[in-house]
Amino acid sequence: MVESIDRLSRLAVEGWHKIKAAIDSILVAMMAAIARKDSEQRREHQDQGIEKAKADGKYQGRPVDADLHKRVRELLKAGLGIRATTRKAQCSTTTLMRIRESLV
Repeated sequence: MVESIDRLSRLAVEGWHKIKAAIDSILVAMMAAIARKDSEQRREHQDQGIEKAKADGKYQGRPVDADLHKRVRELLKAGLGIRATTRKAQCSTTTLMRIRESLV
């Protein structure tokens, strides 16, 4: 499109808009790639820290909420459905399913 940078000032308006759009999309793609890489690195470092803490016996994860487990068990035994139980117990469907699987 352009032989050298100093030629940009000589472009017609339409040509300038095309180049600007191309540059914008390249910048967005580059920023997305940098953000993705940064996120992956942070996750790797977090995993390494957790692994080291587990090896040292310092990491045990989140403690089980016995109160929540008891509420969910009672609601399921009472015959409530999945969604009704999650609303009454104020937990996510995933948490409810995990608790339900531990009952079997």
